[in-house]
Amino acid sequence: MVEHVVVIGAGVYGAAVTASLTRRGARATVVDAGAPAGGTSGATFSWTNACGKEPRSYHDLCVAGMAAHRRLAAEVPHGDWYHEGGNLEWAADDAGRAELREKVAGVLGYGYEARWLGRAETLLLEPDLDPALLPADEIAYFPREGWIEPTRLIGHLLSGAVSHGAELVRDDAVTGLEVTAGVVRAVRLASGRRLFADAVVNCAGPQAARIAEFAGLALPMRNTSGVLVYTSPVAVSVSRVVHAPRVHLRPDGGGRLLLHTPEIDGAVRASRTGEIGVEQSAVDDVLEAARALYPGIRAATVESVRVGERPIPGDGLPVLGRAAELPNFHFAVSHSAATLSVHAGDLVAAEALGEDQSEALAAFRFERL
Repeated sequence: MVEHVVVIGAGVYGAAVTASLTRRGARATVVDAGAPAGGTSGATFSWTNACGKEPRSYHDLCVAGMAAHRRLAAEVPHGDWYHEGGNLEWAADDAGRAELREKVAGVLGYGYEARWLGRAETLLLEPDLDPALLPADEIAYFPREGWIEPTRLIGHLLSGAVSHGAELVRDDAVTGLEVTAGVVRAVRLASGRRLFADAVVNCAGPQAARIAEFAGLALPMRNTSGVLVYTSPVAVSVSRVVHAPRVHLRPDGGGRLLLHTPEIDGAVRASRTGEIGVEQSAVDDVLEAARALYPGIRAATVESVRVGERPIPGDGLPVLGRAAELPNFHFAVSHSAATLSVHAGDLVAAEALGEDQSEALAAFRFERL
């Protein structure tokens, strides 16, 4: 019988798994080398979507993840971490437009909500956009998409779990696992503590491969850097996720905007001392693109720049659930953690406690890698 589960990592996956475990009556300990939300979860665009997610099993899992966020937000009257404002996207050239048409056709074929808007309809949704930068038509709108504020979500999930008996261990890195007879028996921490466990869940994000190695498992990962630019507070109306040709953005707390482009991810540099930074010219380009798109933010400045490490399993798909050769060792690792965390975390927690989740998790097993 599984009574005590150790969860490694206190990001969105770790918090969701821990909260589900405690709701199901298990004793849980969640450990992190730093603070909750101090890793990738604190530096993510956190866009909730299933758009362009392939194969179909991945798309469906993301749709279920979006629905789980919706349900959780409805259950918590004062929950302020979930925003379902939709997503607008358009392209600047023929190749981009063809790709966008293909994406919209694909999701419509899956029954996903999407529709085409013209310039006038788009300005009703986002009136502060510069009309001159909008195409006359072929603006894709995905109304059920949105974003989460991951730090607030993690705080809600962990506070509830702790109030129901979970233990939160912070600033104490995992240094090893004790495995005998094909079972993980204990988790060793840098402080010298040994946490005896009936099951262990690897929610370590970018460090998931290292944790798997402690268990004698090789988890292929192809992590990438993600750069986010946070503006100073701006007095403009931005209500949803916007994917424009030169900048991607969404609202952030306190009137700020969160900016990103795929190009800026390539501008990460490491100094001789190992300090990570971003080329200033790339940051300036992203801010200028946002200023052009929303003229009302001309006075905006860059308040901060964060670099996160995206955890991406080798084939790009999530790794979820138990490992066949080590059945009390479980994974919750993916690039789509913001979308999947609540739903997939619940599935993994259920399986860690002995419930059969083969139908839901078959496509995402560790063994496929």
